[in-house]
Amino acid sequence: MAKYAFFLGCIAPLRYPGIEKSTRVVFEKLGVELEDLTDASCCPAPGVIRAFSRTTWLAAAARNLALAEQKGLPIVTICNGCYGSLFEAAHELNHNDEARAKVNEILAKIGMEYKGTTEVFHFAEVLYKEVGIEKIKAAFTKPLDYKIAVFYGCHFLKPSDIKNLGDTEDPKILDELVEATGCQSMPRRQKTLCCGSGGGLKAAFGDVAKQFTQTNLENMKESGAQAIVDVCPFCHLQFDTSQAALGFNIPVLHLSQLYGLAMGMTKDELALGLHKVPVEL
Repeated sequence: MAKYAFFLGCIAPLRYPGIEKSTRVVFEKLGVELEDLTDASCCPAPGVIRAFSRTTWLAAAARNLALAEQKGLPIVTICNGCYGSLFEAAHELNHNDEARAKVNEILAKIGMEYKGTTEVFHFAEVLYKEVGIEKIKAAFTKPLDYKIAVFYGCHFLKPSDIKNLGDTEDPKILDELVEATGCQSMPRRQKTLCCGSGGGLKAAFGDVAKQFTQTNLENMKESGAQAIVDVCPFCHLQFDTSQAALGFNIPVLHLSQLYGLAMGMTKDELALGLHKVPVEL
């Protein structure tokens, strides 16, 4: 059985506990063991902290990576932002002895050290590469039949030269994972456009962020999608909380929640009642 240190991030446990629960249930049913990464902090957000201080970003990320290293486990996360931050920090620290030495001078002040061995994976990556589509299909007890707008987000695929998750302009991995449930991934324009809230955009340029979100929603509606399926609680938050003001009403599900439905979990078990946009499928 594959085993990972589970990095929750900030948004899911605080705003969407159904994402955490469905991830745990889905992985258990698929034979993937999760061990909680206790005492973890923010990843930290790559588009914010790194923009001001690369050393601070690396040190904060290294502390989380060191916690997993102490367990001898790779990290798995359910958030694109956390994935981007931890993956890119690990890549730099695992291949740059000078950067790791500088960060370890900081970690030494709290009695920690990062040796540079931790691997970081995304929930969807583990599903696709470790578990596999056929095993996933075999675990479903309630085939679904919805038209879905699959949302990749910014930090899942890129930087593509070190993540190797497919074509960043015409990606397929999430479409295949969604269609394994029986749902249809609907083609649409600007499929890889930012949700609107990444990298501090929403805080600094609210009108621009709003336009990104609106454009996404217009394209999704035009495609005939009945629901949005994402792999990032931050994108999830943006789409779920912004729609009312923009005049849209498209239900939002994390991939783990879609899989939970396909495995027979109820809407109450998935905490779908906490979503701002009612999930009426």
